[in-house]
Amino acid sequence: MKDLSPLHRFLSLSQDVKMFTINIKGKIIHFDRPAVMGILNITPDSFYSLSRCWNQDSLSDTAEHLVNEGADIIDIGGYSSRPGAEDVTPEEEIRRLSIGISAIRKIAPAIPISVDTFRADVAKAAILDLGADIINDISAGDLDRNMFDTVSELNVPYIAMHMRGTASDMQSYTDYTAQGGVTNDIISKLAEKIDRLEQKGVSDIIVDPGFGFAKTTEQNFEVLHNLSIIGSTLNRPVLVGVSRKSMIYKTLGITPGESLNGTTAINVMALERGASILRVHDVTEARQAIGLWTKMKEIS
Repeated sequence: MKDLSPLHRFLSLSQDVKMFTINIKGKIIHFDRPAVMGILNITPDSFYSLSRCWNQDSLSDTAEHLVNEGADIIDIGGYSSRPGAEDVTPEEEIRRLSIGISAIRKIAPAIPISVDTFRADVAKAAILDLGADIINDISAGDLDRNMFDTVSELNVPYIAMHMRGTASDMQSYTDYTAQGGVTNDIISKLAEKIDRLEQKGVSDIIVDPGFGFAKTTEQNFEVLHNLSIIGSTLNRPVLVGVSRKSMIYKTLGITPGESLNGTTAINVMALERGASILRVHDVTEARQAIGLWTKMKEIS
């Protein structure tokens, strides 16, 4: 990995990145252990078929299931980022999010809700009109130049993910030779985004290295190996989203539906390397992994 001297100011900072707080509409929520973010996809074409909710009954059942299993945060998406997924208009995306947020609020009025969108107008509507709390942007502002100003205006927590290209063409941007490797590119790009956000007064920032987005299987494992470097250098809570992804099922020669055990294994590796949030389809198993990992940390 090449010299990271432009980021030297981040290297002088230190914190336990597994412990973090988020400001939800003026209320500070403290996490003294890694948090579990449950996934709720209101789409017909997400890569993991069992995560798709495409009618009111399945949506309500899944939302209740995530809450009852103990999700700390629920992440709602109305636009699949799977390569080849159908395009969705902003109006349709907002409509889908409205249904999902309404279903969750009936079950758990106070649970933090993040909205998975790269569109500033959709994010604004989700926060101001629908009652979401957090913006989760797979492009970290690259796909909508108005996103950072919107986050600043809304004054909400923001999850900035590393990706290159778009969801439809990102796998053609996996050559990081000129950038000194994938880890270096993640750190450099996200550090630049953090700096821009801070200049706009945004301080509640979570980083996501973007497993599976513009990365080969080998690069995903490199990122996992270097996760502690990414977290400590950027000095921000790190969200890890590997749930049932191709780095697991392609490596093991199985299907997404058979990838729960592999997901748990990767999540534990991520916890060991400083992950603060696990974004998952299977909340119970993630909470169990965190519980056992926490117990071991108490002894050590």
